[in-house]
Amino acid sequence: MKKIQVLGTGCPKCKKLTEAAEQAAKALGIEYTLEKVTDIEKIMDFGVMATPALAVDGVVIVSGRVPSVEELKTLVGV
Repeated sequence: MKKIQVLGTGCPKCKKLTEAAEQAAKALGIEYTLEKVTDIEKIMDFGVMATPALAVDGVVIVSGRVPSVEELKTLVGV
């Protein structure tokens, strides 16, 4: 099971990234848990300076932008 984490303060882009990540995971048919990380200290622990960011299994795969669902399918499916 993959652990998908959306790192951000809850801004509109963070919400878009959350929706896109869920769509990608569902399209791939993978089992996942989704966690929203909104605490700035925790976000900084990931080394992220620009939000929103997306981490899969603790590894940041995208930061500072909202990729398309198609791109996320490639990134999340890794």
